[in-house]
Amino acid sequence: MRIERDGPYRYRIPRQGAMRVDAVFYASPDIARDLKAEGDQALHQLVNVATLPGIVEPAVALPDIHWGYGFPIGGVAAFDPRRGGVVSPGGVGFDINCGVRLLCSDLTREELEPRKEALADALFRLVPAGVGSERRELRLTAADWPRLLTRGAGWAVEQGLGDPGDLECIESGGALPGADPDRVSPRALERGGSQLGTLGSGNHFLEVQYVEHVYDPEAAEAFGLFPGQVTVLIHTGSRGLGHQVCQDFVDRMLAAARRHGIELPDRQLAAAPIESPEGQGYLGAMAAAANFAFANRQVITAYAREAFTRAGFGPGSTRLRVLYDLAHNNAEWEEHGGRRVLVHRKGATRAFGPGHPDVPARYRAVGQPVLVPGDMGRYSYVLAGTEGAMAETFGSSCHGAGRRLSRSQAKKVARQRDPVGELARRGILVRAATRATVDEEIPEAYKDVADVVEAVEGAGLGRRVARLRPLIVVKG
Repeated sequence: MRIERDGPYRYRIPRQGAMRVDAVFYASPDIARDLKAEGDQALHQLVNVATLPGIVEPAVALPDIHWGYGFPIGGVAAFDPRRGGVVSPGGVGFDINCGVRLLCSDLTREELEPRKEALADALFRLVPAGVGSERRELRLTAADWPRLLTRGAGWAVEQGLGDPGDLECIESGGALPGADPDRVSPRALERGGSQLGTLGSGNHFLEVQYVEHVYDPEAAEAFGLFPGQVTVLIHTGSRGLGHQVCQDFVDRMLAAARRHGIELPDRQLAAAPIESPEGQGYLGAMAAAANFAFANRQVITAYAREAFTRAGFGPGSTRLRVLYDLAHNNAEWEEHGGRRVLVHRKGATRAFGPGHPDVPARYRAVGQPVLVPGDMGRYSYVLAGTEGAMAETFGSSCHGAGRRLSRSQAKKVARQRDPVGELARRGILVRAATRATVDEEIPEAYKDVADVVEAVEGAGLGRRVARLRPLIVVKG
């Protein structure tokens, strides 16, 4: 594989072999060394993506790139249906619309401290977490499903689980268009039926944080952030429903690829033409699963608000305004370069720049909020989208730190340690369903998200606005 340095943080893989377009990836020197040490596995996946029909140049990977199913995590690819463009479940992932939502309070860190233990306990009680976690008091009927899967977060608000104003600061208004509930299998509905309003396990979490540092006062003011402010970051997706939707369509896409003469360098890139029956079926089911995820984060928001009240905070200081909610794993129709394309983002987020009509009006002058979680021991970042991202990455930026260690490697590292105690001594309270999840998610399992953000900002794909530090972590 030939790689050319194309700038301080930008690398190009020129078109070679079966590639239809060049590939571009962004990395700091440390991240580039890590990729090399891993045998460039993720970059080989990026090259494979560049072979798919109808892809628009370039195939992109962001600095949190690591190996994934089909597409690398951190991968972005746009496809033009007029040129035979395809849709691939591997370009979205199993956890459809895994995403993050940032809530802002009027509390300061100092005001939170006396009730921190009570708040940690209340959040752990009210927001189910862990493998197979369920919310038994919120049962969905057959009549609920069509509206939930088309209205997304709006459905939850209609049930009294939030305010209409919440929807103004959610990507796509909290509901992806084109959802077709009839494309979602009974098995997917069964798996998701008791999981609405739950975190799940793995890298999903709810964190209470505080604003440690403001880099861009103008953007921070527009976003409503101030130093010392208490915030809540929620990271979860479509749970078992989304996983089943992906599983249901992978085999269909493999058959469709054979039927349409699509040569796949990797079976995990199973794809069908966007306008084929299989492509349209997947897009309808995927949008429905994405809307389940938007509703999931909305329901969790309602229970997080209740937890603050139960912990003894007054309602005026804990309204927990939605700053923004964005998706990591979606395929969405967008305008880029004067044409309508289907943009796959796998472990990547939108990062639309100032003036873009899809950015909420209150943020339009500074750009879309971009939420970049780190690990549970260090920090997360709030960025603003830029014109650079619009020009180079189809309006995309990184979605987090990206793993350094596999889950099994992390468990070995943590085996003789007390990660919960270590974090408590640093002022971070952890509430988790199992020890295993904490071990898998130790801070060392992830790249330092500051390195990822350095590369993003250095390449002009985002602008730092604020850094957030964890105070409470709820995990599965």
